[in-house]
Amino acid sequence: MKVGLLVVGGVGFSGCTGKGVEHFTLEVDLPPQFELKTAANYRPATGETCVLPRRRGKRPERKVFFTDYKPAASRVSYDLPLTETVEGCPLVLRSLEFDFYAKWGRRSTDVGGNFASISIQDRVEGELPELGIQKVLGQCRWHFRTVGPLHAIRKLLICNSLDSMGVLRKSRVGGVAQRSQLAGKKLRLVLSVSKDELPAFDDRWIAVPGGWKRCRGKSFEDLYGYCAGNYTDFKPIKMPDGRVCEVYPTCQ
Repeated sequence: MKVGLLVVGGVGFSGCTGKGVEHFTLEVDLPPQFELKTAANYRPATGETCVLPRRRGKRPERKVFFTDYKPAASRVSYDLPLTETVEGCPLVLRSLEFDFYAKWGRRSTDVGGNFASISIQDRVEGELPELGIQKVLGQCRWHFRTVGPLHAIRKLLICNSLDSMGVLRKSRVGGVAQRSQLAGKKLRLVLSVSKDELPAFDDRWIAVPGGWKRCRGKSFEDLYGYCAGNYTDFKPIKMPDGRVCEVYPTCQ
């Protein structure tokens, strides 16, 4: 069973019960058919000597939320405190973690996952935008491969950061934010999915009109099936819907 709070739209909770606790809004823009687990991690503030006790199971310094799959693109929102007090120990928000899973087919196993993180630091160069929304951008892409003796299609989800100009980086999705600049503002993680798919491994597929052909390798039974310079011999693949095809994804 999942442990946490189901996020339907926007969820808020209070941090310390005392007055004057500053909050900010965390937003996550999800593509269709994405599931999300969000965790806000609190640690002792800089200069504090208190140590959190070790626990099994319950972790009050870690707040976890779940969002289920939705058929359309959606935005989830959380009202998060920047500070907490656990058993008399003053804590500050140190990081945000995101585990997301996406469906690529109809079967329950047709799922791929990836993750992102945002570090919340005492001081970061630069200022928040005038509108008060700091964005962390990421783009995911499906990478296809074949498995088993029938060379059935499976997919991996790989996500990378985008810079402010929309240029894809090699690094995983994530960023940094300065804690003191977040009070009353919005921090938004924006995920998108590329329309183009790519092979998961090099030298196993050849681009052809309509998509990709799977290199034969040493034989049809060769599960690795490296091209190794042979760009004329290919083998059929099994599509997720059961069809046997020569070209992925158009099944020509």
